[in-house]
Amino acid sequence: MATTVLEQTRAGHEEAEHLERLIVKDFRYELKGHKERLQQSHRVRNMLDIMQERAKKLGDIYQDEDDSRKDDIASLKIDQGDFKVFYDRVRDLKDYYRNRPIEVTEAENDELASREEPRVEFSGEEGQGRFLDLHEHYHTFINSKFGHSKEEAPKEYQDYVTSVTDFSQIPRQHRISRPYREYLQGLLGYLEQFYERTNPLGSLTKVYNKLEGEFESAFEEGQVAGWEDRGGGKLPGDQGNAMDLQAFDTVDELESLGADALKAALTKLGLKCGGTLRQRAERLILTKTTPVEKLDRKLFAKGVVPAAARDSEQASKQKAAAKEAALLECKTRLLLQDKDLLGKVVTDTVGNIEKKQARTYEELQAEQMEAEEEAAASDSDEEDDFIYNPLKLPLGWDGKPIPYWLYKLHGLNQEFQCEICGGATYWGRRAFERHFREYRHQASMRVLGIPNTKNFYEITKVADAQKLWKNIQDREKPGHKIEVDEEYEDAEGNVYNRKTYEDLRRQGLI
Repeated sequence: MATTVLEQTRAGHEEAEHLERLIVKDFRYELKGHKERLQQSHRVRNMLDIMQERAKKLGDIYQDEDDSRKDDIASLKIDQGDFKVFYDRVRDLKDYYRNRPIEVTEAENDELASREEPRVEFSGEEGQGRFLDLHEHYHTFINSKFGHSKEEAPKEYQDYVTSVTDFSQIPRQHRISRPYREYLQGLLGYLEQFYERTNPLGSLTKVYNKLEGEFESAFEEGQVAGWEDRGGGKLPGDQGNAMDLQAFDTVDELESLGADALKAALTKLGLKCGGTLRQRAERLILTKTTPVEKLDRKLFAKGVVPAAARDSEQASKQKAAAKEAALLECKTRLLLQDKDLLGKVVTDTVGNIEKKQARTYEELQAEQMEAEEEAAASDSDEEDDFIYNPLKLPLGWDGKPIPYWLYKLHGLNQEFQCEICGGATYWGRRAFERHFREYRHQASMRVLGIPNTKNFYEITKVADAQKLWKNIQDREKPGHKIEVDEEYEDAEGNVYNRKTYEDLRRQGLI
């Protein structure tokens, strides 16, 4: 019964102390398994929320804006011989309990409160908060313009999860577009919600405040990775990264560089990079005699505006969009790469995807039904059981070591090292061949300044890759080639180039 302000104050403090005792008692229980730990965190979070609510009400009472607490305290001061207020309160108490004769105060059952199981919703793919479910964002990514190009096949789901924070692979004109920012907002919203469900006692507010404080100054100084130009984009006319055209005089000489080299040079200048090899060379040769800012706007790629045509209002809008996209990228990268946040969950998610690829549809269905029906005790027993694995064999779909004959059959006892990947070790021929398409190897090749093409397949030494790249560049250089340009004539008057002539002569045909 809280009829007075002082009684409400006392009841509020009592409830807060009771919740505090429950939290301490809950932390004393020995937990087994991921599910019990998650439920305890949510129980404690719910009790902390109630304590904060009560503390806010107590704060309002102590502020006493309407002087009700002051009046209540003043009413307790009884003059000598004046007991009117006292008898009025006694009468109120008697009337209250006369109208509620059956109401009996019972001791609160702390055991039930501390063992309550909060309801937390997870999808089947999330595995009670152990893994991420990025399928919705994956489909948004591959079905968008920034997700893949027409020349390349869409990424697999595993590759997407592995390289989801590699924003540098997305062209600049797409990174400041509205669909890309909406995609990042959806992805970041899911990650924040997942973190709150799996770490209810954690808080992203302090992490974000620190990140945003550092981001503001870093962005203005051009120190944010991938946004050094503060949203100005790779401005047309920026010759710092452009190809040196002084060595080329004609379109034919530029064609000898190949379509990929011309495409890269046009992309750096913000020009259209499509069309035939001849069209690309003609477009690029224009920049040798004409400043880029004076070129026709029709030559520029979609979303790229020449510096001369960019007014202050448009530049400010582009900078604001770039700043928003850069902040979303930084937050997403922080959540997915920090081991204290979701970094470990990403690693477990990739491992879970690889494990699922070795199972049949029936096995996946059976496992999902088993996961939904299993109790907390069986879950903890399964998680904490010690697995005897002296040979360090890989784990199969059931979480147990695979048979040794299967281990030998797949060649998992063979060790392959890749110097380009920083000395990383891969076990088994399949994993070794697959790593050439993975982000780690591709990023290392980019650091070396070498394109990751089929020519460099099976090459793991840095020196070998650099030597091969130098040979390829030498072969592609324009100029006189003896084997092609020298001509020979046989006894019958047929004319061949040197290479063809020597091949036919060795075979005895001429």
